Amino acid sequence: MGTVVALAGQIGGAKLAHGLARLRGKNFAVIVNTGDDTEVMGFSISPDIDIMLYTLAGIADPVRGWEPVDETFEFYEMVKRLGGPQRTPLGDRGLAAQALRAQALREERRPTEIALDFCRALNIEARVLPMSDDPVRTQLLTEAGEMSYTEYFEDLGCDPAVKGFFYAGAADARISDEVMAALYAPDLEAIVICPSNPYHTIRPILEVSSMRDLLKSRGVPIVAVTPIAGGHAHKGSAAKMMRELGHEVSARSVALEYYQLIDGFVLDAEDEALAEGIRASGFDVIATKTFMRSMEDRVTLAQTVLDFAASIRERKLQEADT
Repeated sequence: MGTVVALAGQIGGAKLAHGLARLRGKNFAVIVNTGDDTEVMGFSISPDIDIMLYTLAGIADPVRGWEPVDETFEFYEMVKRLGGPQRTPLGDRGLAAQALRAQALREERRPTEIALDFCRALNIEARVLPMSDDPVRTQLLTEAGEMSYTEYFEDLGCDPAVKGFFYAGAADARISDEVMAALYAPDLEAIVICPSNPYHTIRPILEVSSMRDLLKSRGVPIVAVTPIAGGHAHKGSAAKMMRELGHEVSARSVALEYYQLIDGFVLDAEDEALAEGIRASGFDVIATKTFMRSMEDRVTLAQTVLDFAASIRERKLQEADT
């Protein structure tokens, strides 16, 4: 049973990562988007890291996965009463990670060290790894001007039309030793791109200096799972962004975002008719149920993805022999 590395963020990505973690335990590492990190009132907010931590620990709210289950907001209500910021409803339990992260950063500890400390405290066997210890900030170019994803999502409700993205700091950001160690594991079996927004969740990871080349160099199957089924996003703003960027809202558009990177693409069964067209772009393709309503669904999809990666590896070996 080899090591599996995933790239992920958002709730859908965390769900598949949870299934992979159930199958691989300590032999699973997930590289998580930190392009949406921000600071509010001195607290360090890392939404995708927290979604991943709470999901893998089994304590995530089923709807608002960036918060622990049964979250309360007494702190936030008092902040508003005292005239503080009206946005970013900081939950009482969620403040624990945000306050400890802020303190650790002031002590000049690395984000990766902090995330791994939280893994140990929450009894998570898998490794949750920020995409870099250096700051990278995703900026959206919209009809209302340039803004962070936090401003776009929380202040403006994803309303302005998106025209493009850039990833400030990515070109100079260093890949951490822990990410390198995961990707250079001698028993590396597969790299999985989880079902996440390709523009503001996966792309920031790939934009970290030399990340894309590093992934390709490992020589193992790279498999992506669609976040789009039947022309709709499972969750989040991916479909809206695709439409505004002038792309077809489909799994095919997602696959093409990873052109010349991935070996295989997992479609939702609803879109099986798209399979041959995507294969024409040079990808192996399978269609299966990708909407994860239960823990069983997460593990089933994770096993399907790993079996698919194994079939790609076997095909490549046979081709090399001939």
